[in-house]
Parts: sequence; structure tokens; C-alpha cells
Amino acid sequence: MDRNAISERVRAQMPERRWAHTAGVMETAVSLAERYGADPAKAELAAILHDVAKYWKIEDQKRELIESGEAGDLLEYDPQLWHAHVGAYVARRDYGIEDQEVLDAIRWHTSGRIGMTTLEKVVCLADYMEPGREFPGVDRIREEAVRSLDRALVLGFDSTITFLLANGRPIYPLTVLARNDLIRLLDKEADNG
Repeated sequence: MDRNAISERVRAQMPERRWAHTAGVMETAVSLAERYGADPAKAELAAILHDVAKYWKIEDQKRELIESGEAGDLLEYDPQLWHAHVGAYVARRDYGIEDQEVLDAIRWHTSGRIGMTTLEKVVCLADYMEPGREFPGVDRIREEAVRSLDRALVLGFDSTITFLLANGRPIYPLTVLARNDLIRLLDKEADNG
């Protein structure tokens, strides 16, 4: 399936507002990939598919998580996390995507993980800061993204964690671990700099 066919099929299953977000993530991911040395074509493909399952019924997402073997501890946390793992599974099964880098960028775009690749960071950050996003701190994330992919992503994770804390919601532990991993990388760079 070519890029245009994938785009049209994804677009058909989401509200126009979410497609506008997806288009913004695509544009931003390509720009970040070019800036930070990831493959722009892979970044664009992962961005097209990153929210493919976002508007599926929760019951359907749960079923797909279990069927795919991707459920792990996710079912214990906010269903807002589920669509990323379901999306990676669906990208392979229904869209024929075999590139593991692309699948992982889709899978980890909401939570992050320890040892994120540049492509994973690019797609995750693009999702935070695409032009249509408006939330407290997004402009600071965009400004930092010009200087440092890792620092900008830390700010994104900080924003998520702060929101969850302020609203008394559980925090997915992998997001905290991903943030801490980036902090360690930045500290190591500073020590070697």
C-alpha cells in the first residue's frame, strides 16, 4: 500500500479535526527528522499512522491489545495510552508495515520508553508540538525543539506528568522512566561537553 492510499484510509476513520492534527504531526515529524538525523520518510509514515486506532471503541482497542499480545500492564492504566500499541499492531496487520523502526515509533508515541531511538523521539515530540496543539508550555517545547530534541521531549513529558498530577490521574511508569532516561543522557552530554 502506498503512502497516499494509507493516508486516505487513515483519514477516513477519524474526525476531520483529528486528521488536521495528524497532518500537523506529519509536517512536524518530517521537519524534526531532517533537523536531528532521522529518516524523514519513516517519520512521515509513522506520523500518518500514529493515531490510526485513536477513535476506535475502547472495547475494540482492549480486544486488539489482548489479541496482539501487546497488553502487558497497559490495561491497568488510562485507555488513552492503548491506541499507540493498537496502532502499531494494526499498522503491521492491516497496512502491511513491516519496518520495525516505524512500528516502534507508533507504539511509543504516547508513553515513550527507555532507550528511545531518534525516530521514536521525533514522532513523540511532533505529537506534542504540532502547530495545532495549544496547551500551557507548548511554545516553550517548540522553542526548545530548535536547540535540543531531548530537552524538548523532557519538557513534553513534564507537561504530561504535571497534567496527570494536577488531575489526580495515575502516571504510566514507563513515561517517568523515559523522562529519567533522557535526563541521564542530557547529564552525560553536559559532563562530556
